[in-house]
Amino acid sequence: MSQEAIQSDALRDAELRSEHLRIIVLLAVIVVFVLVTIVRTFVIRTSSNDTSWMLRVLLASAVFIYEGSMLRKVQLALKSKKGLPTEFWFLSTIIETSIPAFGIAFLTSKQIDNIYRPLASPALLVFFIFIILSTLRLEPWISFLSGAVASVTYVGAAIYLGWKLPLPGEAAPVTQTTVGLNVITLFLAGIVAAAVAREIRKHLKAALREVETKRKLEAIQHDLQIARSIQQSLLPQKQPRIEGFDIAGWNQPADDTGGDYFDWKSLSDGRLVVSLADVTGHGIGPALLAAVCHAYARSSFGNGHNLTSALEHINESLASDLTTGRFVTFVAALCCAGCAEVEILSAGHGPLFIYTRAKDEFTKMNAHGLPFGILPAFQCDPATRLKLERGDLVVLATDGFFEWENTQGQDFGLERMQNVLRKSRDLPSADIIKELYAAVKEFSNDSKQQDDLTAVVIKRL
Repeated sequence: MSQEAIQSDALRDAELRSEHLRIIVLLAVIVVFVLVTIVRTFVIRTSSNDTSWMLRVLLASAVFIYEGSMLRKVQLALKSKKGLPTEFWFLSTIIETSIPAFGIAFLTSKQIDNIYRPLASPALLVFFIFIILSTLRLEPWISFLSGAVASVTYVGAAIYLGWKLPLPGEAAPVTQTTVGLNVITLFLAGIVAAAVAREIRKHLKAALREVETKRKLEAIQHDLQIARSIQQSLLPQKQPRIEGFDIAGWNQPADDTGGDYFDWKSLSDGRLVVSLADVTGHGIGPALLAAVCHAYARSSFGNGHNLTSALEHINESLASDLTTGRFVTFVAALCCAGCAEVEILSAGHGPLFIYTRAKDEFTKMNAHGLPFGILPAFQCDPATRLKLERGDLVVLATDGFFEWENTQGQDFGLERMQNVLRKSRDLPSADIIKELYAAVKEFSNDSKQQDDLTAVVIKRL
């Protein structure tokens, strides 16, 4: 067997199962042969004066026992998950394919002249049964060997019965030339069987690769579903309770996992810090970085850090985790319980939307500093302090909303986003996000979501 077959457990198993089937078919053929012989001898009585039927039955029985022992070896190999050595395939092919020649030489009816026995013996057809069944061994060289052994042993049987090779220039009887034609036919049958075995093997390997690929994809999908459930469990499960504010957040990754997240954390002094992050890209890699950023942010807020020092600490912690070309945009909003003040600091995340209800206008706030991972040290402008009045909104959202394109290649845009926020301004924060997503979804005209979607709405009550 080839090295490729030895290295492939699935292909080795397929070869053994195919050999198992081949031997069972061969055993069935032997049983049919014995039954036909008995019927011809004792029912139809076409061989009543010929005692060779006993030798045929004995030969068939010997072959049956031999094939039964081969079947046992194959079954043990299947059970032990080990392949059979090359010697097994080589010797069994030679032994099996030589059997019809023995029948032609010694078991053909003596009522037929020796010169006609190589042509009239039914055993000649048995050669083709062995050659055809050799394709089930899935190795082209075995089928070729089967054809070669058949032609050589057939010549040997014919020579034993008195056949001679026709000489050039001499008139030869049709029996001599027909034997030569049969030899060529048997050899060509082996070549054809080898070609068929090669095609069967090729398609089998393709099928095995497809099954293995499907299995790996299912395993990956299962792992991604687990990763998604873990990532979703890191997001806040309930809206925060802080006097004077209605705050809600929402996230939907473009793939099973995403690089966005939102979070909030109550501090010991009663304030609430709300954060939102967007790692470049989407998928499992950004999802892992988002989880790391989430952990660093959680540990940084509430340890005596103000917003600026907290973001400096997050950037320093992330520096060793972000590879070249990777960065994280991040924004944090610090809400004061019982007062109208909100402090905002953005590391590369923008624009941020501030809606003033009294003036019915939007103010777009840009980032205060570069995203995390761009520079070793985080440098930024001072945080922005807002004093919100009743009905005012602070909307933190990732670019997946306003950059979502419809089927015509138009993106949703900032203006449409502001119009949706304005129309839904009187709704609770959670419903404002729902309206925003519904509007983006309708605008997209069922085009595929290309980026993660995350939004946080802070509404002054």
